[in-house]
Amino acid sequence: MQTIADRRVQFGEFAGPLAHGASFFDWQLISTQEVAAAFDYSFAEILAEGGIPYAPVVVATSVERYPRLGETISVETVPRSVGDSSLELVYEINDGDGERLATARMTHVTIGPDGAALALPEDVRTAFADARIDRNPSVGPAAETDTDGDESLASFSSSFEIRSPHVEGAELAYFEEYPRFADVALERHLETYETSLDDLRGEKEPYRIRDWRWEFKAPVRFETTLRVDCDVLEVSDETIRIAHELSSDGRTNIEGITEYGCFDRSGTPVAFDAAMLEPFRA
Repeated sequence: MQTIADRRVQFGEFAGPLAHGASFFDWQLISTQEVAAAFDYSFAEILAEGGIPYAPVVVATSVERYPRLGETISVETVPRSVGDSSLELVYEINDGDGERLATARMTHVTIGPDGAALALPEDVRTAFADARIDRNPSVGPAAETDTDGDESLASFSSSFEIRSPHVEGAELAYFEEYPRFADVALERHLETYETSLDDLRGEKEPYRIRDWRWEFKAPVRFETTLRVDCDVLEVSDETIRIAHELSSDGRTNIEGITEYGCFDRSGTPVAFDAAMLEPFRA
């Protein structure tokens, strides 16, 4: 089903001339709410009963091009698989000409007030099963890491107080904040090399999330301190590959692999400049 139709990308969804990487997370969240309402198991209904609706378990995405200010995007969202308590959706994000911008896969589980996964209502599960479409897109980062024998790659971390205005009734960090935290950790790391994103970008937009696979282990609660640990696994002209771990109160909340790319001002992938790569080689 079409969950977002001809949405003009607006100020507030941008970082520089291109959409922010966190906007892809937000469009997925908007689309999930549309699907939930269409299948009569809405976010509002679950929140009213004290649950956490459609919590992400695994999120994998690949971006082919970043949209520019003023462009429109549309999202098609379809169920790929459904279990007793889990639901996997495929999201296809296209530009105004119907060309693919990004593809994502997300597995969701609704969590009850006691913290346990809730079984989908039988009629909802049946409806999702009947609507399944056989799509198996390959998205997310490459399975293998090639470090070229270089063991001197950077590691860095940052911490954030979760005091978001986006509580949404579930008292959790807002979904699109997680990639923003990772981006801020990266920018703080640049500062230790006495450089900045503004110093490096020029006609290129470096350090844009391009391929990622994140696994959600536990919710990030309101009024906790979230630590973001980043270990660089690979540096090449095309990719900066980072292992991310987001944790609070000594517990891993989210972990995964993120591959950052570089894009020109039309949103098309290009190679990093040498100076952009240097801070990630310790």
